[in-house]
Amino acid sequence: MKVQQMIDNKEKTSVLFVCMGNICRSPTAEGVFRHFVNEAGLAEQFDIDSAGTHAYHVGEPPDRRAVAAAERRGMSLADIFARRVSDADFERFDLIIAMDTDNKQRLIDKAGNEHAAKVRLFLEYAKGPEAEVPDPYYGGAAGFERVLDLVEAASQGLLATLAKP
Repeated sequence: MKVQQMIDNKEKTSVLFVCMGNICRSPTAEGVFRHFVNEAGLAEQFDIDSAGTHAYHVGEPPDRRAVAAAERRGMSLADIFARRVSDADFERFDLIIAMDTDNKQRLIDKAGNEHAAKVRLFLEYAKGPEAEVPDPYYGGAAGFERVLDLVEAASQGLLATLAKP
């Protein structure tokens, strides 16, 4: 059964957003997607989380610059703490959405044949030329704003794809 068919047959869709350290891009994606889901009144249809492919920041909250950028747009990254992707995540989540091709490949390698089809790039759901959400960690505030622009567009596309009537 294809992933979309499986999701269509479920009452609740589980989505995991993944970047490298789980303090910039993936918690931003989690918070933004949750914001749009809540605004649409569809919270009961989704289980949303984020994780990293590496354990650099386990237990830490999102980067303060990501938090500030989200807050400027009226979105919250509260109650999100970094964790590493676990083997159980491949069973638990219907979609595992990577921010870039490097992390997508790491996830596919870890997923094995049974779960590899669940792994997607986030910007597949956005209308634009970019394929990856760039890592803003070593840049300034403008990088976090750019990440938010991309994440908002992809979140809206993902929600339109997954929302059930």
